[in-house]
Amino acid sequence: MSTLRAPALLAATGLLLAAPRAHARAEEPASPPASEPTTAARPPIIRISEEGFTLSSADEAFVLKPRGQLQGDGRFFLADTDRTGTNTFLVRRMRPILDGTLFGFIDFRLMPDFGVGQSIIQDAFIDFRPGEWVRLRAGRFKTPFGLELLQSDMDNPFIERSLTVDLVPNRDEGLELHGEGEGGRWQYSLAVVNGDPDGASTDANIDDSFDLAARVFALPFKGRAPSFLQGLGLGIAVTRGLQFGTATNTGLAPFRSTGQQVIFSYLGNADTGELVTAHGQHLRLTPQGHFYWGSFGLLSEYVRSSQEVRTADARARLHHHAWQTAVSWVFGGKASFEGARPARPFDPKTLAGGALEVAARYHALDLDDAAFPRFANPARSVSEAKGFGVATTFALNRRVRFALNFHRTNYVGGAPDGGDRAPENALLSRCQLTF
Repeated sequence: MSTLRAPALLAATGLLLAAPRAHARAEEPASPPASEPTTAARPPIIRISEEGFTLSSADEAFVLKPRGQLQGDGRFFLADTDRTGTNTFLVRRMRPILDGTLFGFIDFRLMPDFGVGQSIIQDAFIDFRPGEWVRLRAGRFKTPFGLELLQSDMDNPFIERSLTVDLVPNRDEGLELHGEGEGGRWQYSLAVVNGDPDGASTDANIDDSFDLAARVFALPFKGRAPSFLQGLGLGIAVTRGLQFGTATNTGLAPFRSTGQQVIFSYLGNADTGELVTAHGQHLRLTPQGHFYWGSFGLLSEYVRSSQEVRTADARARLHHHAWQTAVSWVFGGKASFEGARPARPFDPKTLAGGALEVAARYHALDLDDAAFPRFANPARSVSEAKGFGVATTFALNRRVRFALNFHRTNYVGGAPDGGDRAPENALLSRCQLTF
């Protein structure tokens, strides 16, 4: 009995000492579960798809979208007895593009261009975006005016834009208030910019005045019935400003053909010893519209430019006009202002997929007769140009496409002894990669 009593007493004593500790542990609250990692601690999101590459924070308040555009062109002139054009291969555009968002409401774009043997900045702007209906853009951007010019050249069914762009301002520096509402059914733009010559871009203001640009565009049936009218868009745009050129910067630019040959230019010192400069009010107006339904596409616009010019003691207000109408049809996909969309990507194994877009365009440029001969040399500058073009584009997918165009342009004037410049027959080809 005595041998068993001692171990029993030791065991009982151990249990009594351990009981309070066990009771204390039972009363302790359970430790809370591990909290969710903060947004900053979450890994970034990387997306790679046909739409491109995107790197963003977990809440998508910070986004980077590296993009790119590469266009390799061939330009050939047929029946060119006067050798006004040069047959050539060239890199038409080579643009690394960086789009992004900061803090969820500041968008930006940086787009240099290294095509055609030059290095320039095409776009460099920031967009303050408190809402879709109001944005403030600052920097260098496309002037909100010409419809075809506002369409990306990556999406245009033609390799080169129409004659209307000779009267349209291109890119400029300034401020733009813009936005849209009702899911994109209406859009507006109001801009204050340095002021571009017709058909050109500027890098700085050459005088103390600015241009005002305003544009409204509506797609009244977008997302509504009847469905076939959802692709109907109508708009109007105007610019107004005072422009005064100098001996080193005339404020005027030459006009070019579809084959990118100079077909009109104002007098310079090399012509007659006199120099023509912009001098006074510059007004532009363009009604514009497009219609897309299924595979069918239509785009049309008219541009009127009124420019005051001066040389020596002579002054005049010149009125130039241009217009175009282009129609297209997409086999194996849908037509849209954002370019042909194949129903499915091309598969090289089965040779199925992709889309073929065919298009035709008629366009014209009419220059004021009052420009000749006081402000332009009729032996070198045409007074009228009318052209017709056809285009075929095979889109393997949204990012790779091959195009072949033929354009014929007839001229009035522009040759010695009162003759007409020889017609231009331009065969254009393009291989395009975008991402």
